Amino acid sequence: MASIREVLALNIKKHRQKLGITQSELAEQANISTNFVGMIEQKRKFPAPEVLERIAAVLKIEATELFIEPLSDPVEIDRVYQRIGKNIDYLICQSIERHYQATAKNLEQVISKSIEKAFSSKCKKRNNRT
Repeated sequence: MASIREVLALNIKKHRQKLGITQSELAEQANISTNFVGMIEQKRKFPAPEVLERIAAVLKIEATELFIEPLSDPVEIDRVYQRIGKNIDYLICQSIERHYQATAKNLEQVISKSIEKAFSSKCKKRNNRT
């Protein structure tokens, strides 16, 4: 779980970039310094409630939205799906291999018994002739 500063910094930067404005533009419109915006986004400073409201207004969101932990990054979600896919492929391959080995073993036993029966019956017939 991310800290409040991390969530705030990430949300301000995300919403700022979504609007296509620079730190300088955000600072000017929120009546704060560009340096202060940078420090907030770097998690080094935490603004007062009044400043948070001005930042939110510039970003065209509710101030409370600045504290909502964002969902995972789409790139990270893709990585998770890829890992899951690889794990599923691996598990399927393992299952198929176990099934194949069991089938081969059963087939080997069936063939062995068939050969044993065939030779056994031929040998019995030969023994009966003599």
